[in-house]
Amino acid sequence: MNTTGKAPILGLVLPCFNEEDILPATAGRLEAKLRQLADDGLVSAESRIYFVDDGSADRTWQLIQELCSRSSSFAGIKLSRNYGQQYALYAGLMEATGDALITLDADLQDDIDVIDDMLASFGRGNEIVYGVRANRESDTFFKRYTAKIHYGLLSGMGVATVHNHADFRLLSRRAVEFLGEYREVNLYLRGIVPLLGLPSDQVFYTRSERLAGDTKYSLGRMLGLSLQGLTSFSIVPLRVISVLGLVVFCIALGLGGWALYAAVWGAGTVPGWASTVIPIYLLGGLQLLAIGVAGEYIGKTFMEAKGRPLYQVERRLGMNE
Repeated sequence: MNTTGKAPILGLVLPCFNEEDILPATAGRLEAKLRQLADDGLVSAESRIYFVDDGSADRTWQLIQELCSRSSSFAGIKLSRNYGQQYALYAGLMEATGDALITLDADLQDDIDVIDDMLASFGRGNEIVYGVRANRESDTFFKRYTAKIHYGLLSGMGVATVHNHADFRLLSRRAVEFLGEYREVNLYLRGIVPLLGLPSDQVFYTRSERLAGDTKYSLGRMLGLSLQGLTSFSIVPLRVISVLGLVVFCIALGLGGWALYAAVWGAGTVPGWASTVIPIYLLGGLQLLAIGVAGEYIGKTFMEAKGRPLYQVERRLGMNE
């Protein structure tokens, strides 16, 4: 929250991974938007746009270099390798300066005009402002309903998330400092930010089509992010295994009673079939499921115990190093 009475210094943080097709258009739109905000007195002229190159293999970093050499409105952060979108976002937030930071995707499908509303909410004392999609009409049928399942599953498992919110959000400087105390390797910002507990608000917008290039968020990446959020913030799957164990025990008792009935009254069953085949498949499947879920949590514990850095910066441009 800005208490100085002056226009806040704003930082726009964008993770980039192979975005050479769209980066020039994105930079132009954001530069114009930042100029308009400064002219309206909503942000300081010192505000800046931070591009975080997440190990791109195309000309993304070269384009960022050109932008930084052309205008002081741009800054570049080059990570040493590809860490992933959540880590690139985190790196940008930790490296950028400003009274308030807004994270958004490089494809600018998020409506940048609602930044005005975010700043207005920030001025009213809210230190976290979520950009929430008003609808998902621009999504395909598959993506629309998988997103519904994703948010419903996380909510049902007790993970604190904001429905239809991705990574378009404003964070105050204090919120960023709070976030910096979270050093977990299994990073899921959409679940961490609500845990900060600071005053928050929501602004609604309509997501537009991507201007150019292809999305870098494949189905595999989306499923991986969902699994990351679920296993990083909830132990419900482990409890589900316990419940399944109890259910299987009850089923086994029922099968035992049925087998006894069939043996006594001669129900025409093949001797030994029920008591052998059904428990094998039932218990075998349950054991594999239990091992898989437990292994996921053990793997995360293994990664956390290593204490590896969340990111490493190879080079910075347009910043006070």
